[in-house]
Amino acid sequence: MSLLAVGTVAFDHIETPFGERDRALGGSATYLTLAARFMTDDINLVAVVGNDFPEEYVDVLRSRHINLDGLEFRDDEKTFAWGGRYHYDLNNRDTLFTDLNVLSSFNPVLPSHYTGSRIVCLGNLDPKVQASVMDQCHSADLVLCDTMNFWIENTPDALDALLGRVDCLVINDSEARELAEEPNLIVAARKIRARGPRILIIKKGEHGALMFAKDSIFSVPAYPLEDIQDPTGAGDAFMGGFAGYLSGCRDINPDALKHALVYGSVVASFTVEKFGPEGLYDLTRAEILARIDSFRDLTTIPLGQVAT
Repeated sequence: MSLLAVGTVAFDHIETPFGERDRALGGSATYLTLAARFMTDDINLVAVVGNDFPEEYVDVLRSRHINLDGLEFRDDEKTFAWGGRYHYDLNNRDTLFTDLNVLSSFNPVLPSHYTGSRIVCLGNLDPKVQASVMDQCHSADLVLCDTMNFWIENTPDALDALLGRVDCLVINDSEARELAEEPNLIVAARKIRARGPRILIIKKGEHGALMFAKDSIFSVPAYPLEDIQDPTGAGDAFMGGFAGYLSGCRDINPDALKHALVYGSVVASFTVEKFGPEGLYDLTRAEILARIDSFRDLTTIPLGQVAT
């Protein structure tokens, strides 16, 4: 199935205890598409960049068979840029700067051949922008969206309207608690799903992820790693891997969703081993499948024996 990813393509300034990168390729749409491409060759990106965006970064995306017909170039503005500094506890970071630049007036108009995409991933953007994309997609089988505390706090009505339209919401645990105004994640999930999304995924960083769908809860741990360089974009890569797996499924049923959650977790694990999206550049499907086999061994519970 075709997959549409709408979000940001950006410059990231990244500082971690293990190194630093300046003007690295970043943005939610970048990570979403690079992570999704292993299961489908029909990936459509929508984002906006400025006159300072280098051709080499365009080549990174294009050479990996990502359709860039929806990448808008503005000659009179600069590319969205973000800077962050991570602590030794990589779950915590300080935002150094956020320069919206072209993003401040981004109002995506989809190319006509994008509007029939079957899976739609709405990266972290203004809920009104996310809704405008949905208005242009006429045959999506599954719509996933991400959000963050800024939109939860500043655009609650627009976000609430959006939640009533999407199929799957992907957020982290602190965002889930804030959105539901509830400290317990199980209760928070019930409250959030009552507002619209039939599928809710709560990311818990190094502690894995929870998925709530129908009457079931499914949990996956994070893949155990010895060498973590940079967690930037891991959540977007998780969502891209999840959606990418489903794009290769004829039927999006409960088992497919569970497999997709594992797939997303594995793809995200490769992301954090290098800076920016570098861990996704030369990654192969065979490497992903090998790590999934290891993941299966990690999580399989053997049948117990009755003590005599």
